[in-house]
Amino acid sequence: MSHDDKAGYNRFLLLVAGLGGLLYGVDVGIIAGALPYLESTSGLNAGQLSIVVAAVLLGSVISTLFAGTLADWMGRRLLMTLSGVLFVVSIPVIALAHGYEPLVLGRLLQGISAGLIGVVVPLYLAECLSASSRGKGTGIFQWLLTLGIVAAAVVGMFFSIRVDQVAKLGDAARLFAFKDAAWRSIFWVSLPPGILFVIGSLMVTESPRWLLRHGRNEAALTALLRSRSTEQAQLELAEMEQAADAEKAQTSTGSKVKESLLRRKYVIPFILACVILGCNQATGINSIIGYNANILLQSGLSDVQAHWGYVLFTIVNFLVTMAGVVLVDRKGRKFLLSFGTAGIIASLLCTGLLFRGTEKLRMDARAAVQSMVGADQKLELLYDQKAAGELAGAESAERPTTLVIIYSCGDFRSATKAVRSDDPAAKPIEITRDGCLPPNRVVAFFSNPFSNLESSRLAPLKIDNALVTPVPSTHNGWMVAITLFVFIAFYGVGPGLCVWLALSELMPTRIRSNGMSIALLINQAVSTGIAATFLPTVGKYGYAAMFFAFAGCTVVYFVTAAFFLPETKGKTLEEIEAHFEGAGRKPTVIVPMSS
Repeated sequence: MSHDDKAGYNRFLLLVAGLGGLLYGVDVGIIAGALPYLESTSGLNAGQLSIVVAAVLLGSVISTLFAGTLADWMGRRLLMTLSGVLFVVSIPVIALAHGYEPLVLGRLLQGISAGLIGVVVPLYLAECLSASSRGKGTGIFQWLLTLGIVAAAVVGMFFSIRVDQVAKLGDAARLFAFKDAAWRSIFWVSLPPGILFVIGSLMVTESPRWLLRHGRNEAALTALLRSRSTEQAQLELAEMEQAADAEKAQTSTGSKVKESLLRRKYVIPFILACVILGCNQATGINSIIGYNANILLQSGLSDVQAHWGYVLFTIVNFLVTMAGVVLVDRKGRKFLLSFGTAGIIASLLCTGLLFRGTEKLRMDARAAVQSMVGADQKLELLYDQKAAGELAGAESAERPTTLVIIYSCGDFRSATKAVRSDDPAAKPIEITRDGCLPPNRVVAFFSNPFSNLESSRLAPLKIDNALVTPVPSTHNGWMVAITLFVFIAFYGVGPGLCVWLALSELMPTRIRSNGMSIALLINQAVSTGIAATFLPTVGKYGYAAMFFAFAGCTVVYFVTAAFFLPETKGKTLEEIEAHFEGAGRKPTVIVPMSS
């Protein structure tokens, strides 16, 4: 192959891997635009909606348990194809869904796809790209991931404008039908990237390091030659063979296998990767993306303003990630992670303080709302200015407020979405005992592993809180939006970009695939837990408490990045492995004779 052919293949490889990032971004971001219309038309309560949002993350947890093993068994390329097929299948399952179960199933399939992509694409890039371009290459994955989130936001914005136009016609039935079509169309739009990813993954070579570990040395050299010069390919193959031979010599007996897994070069990078991946989600990134429109609505913006705010939020993420791609191989991973987490802490604290200023004025009308629950364990309440005055006094009747009701049945809790007293199109709040309970024992287990579903079905409907909060000004809403723009800017240039590099670069070759699966499993478990409890927690304690908690977790992230993470820019995977061995020296490379 000529130099131009090799350069063209490298670009194609980055494009295919980037499409994987695009799908991952669509998985994360698509629900934000669809959620308001899903809330309005599906009849699902806040607890069920939380599960629908969190199902992607739950699916990721399931798939990352097996992603490393699958990547070692079937190869990196074939697993990329499988993950793309699962994404393609999930779209019609969701878009054609009528009811709770198919929605959860489709979102689970999307999550399984995302979990596989999150492991195998960074793994594939780390093993295929040269040391000098590994940072930029993995940055392309994250860059197109942010493009996927932007695309989802733009589609959501388009339908928000159309919904606003239909709402002005005053036809409730037509508005309901359009909202129902809107969230389904939002999911259909994400189908083409999935098809392109499947096609592209069939056209790239297998990872040379995977081929070498399976005894296919000639095929590994051929794969290297697709993107490197003959001399570079031979040098890298010799280094890979030397590392593999050394590993075989150290693990020739069962006792030495156990001993080797406890060595510095395995334990330290594994712990570092797990801490970084867990803390990355504890910044609240996925929930802030997934509930962004809801957050901005509660901060004081109108529906259209909130959707515009979300579009700007995703564009900032996209543009800043472009800057990160340029900087990552110049400034290094350690600097960008430290810089990014410091900015995240400051922005989260500012966001929390803005919400605290309003939320400290909230009132709890629990007793009044509990008295409205009928003997049939049902509640129906039209929340307008008059109802606000009755629940929280004359002051609430003079200015717009929101109402969030937290309720429970036995071991299960749920929350209504926030309803504004000045919304002329608002429908009555309807709460039933069945609406609080999971539909089956499987969902019940993931909602509360220690619950008793049968006894909860006989428990009375209990109003835990009925929180009436003054609606902030539009100025306050845009201030919150700006702090979130700052948050995503620091996230995009630091953790958003470098987390994939930390995941793939830190792990030694012997444990890379399974180690990445475990670290990403921790990442997704944290994200799933946050997403599943986000709405009920915010309903009871407010957004301020949630943002302060995210800031506290990010402090741990900053300390880890600033004081414990080594710099890995410009080093081969074998050199990074040697660093953690404790010697801090480069491995000896056998230079082959030119043929």
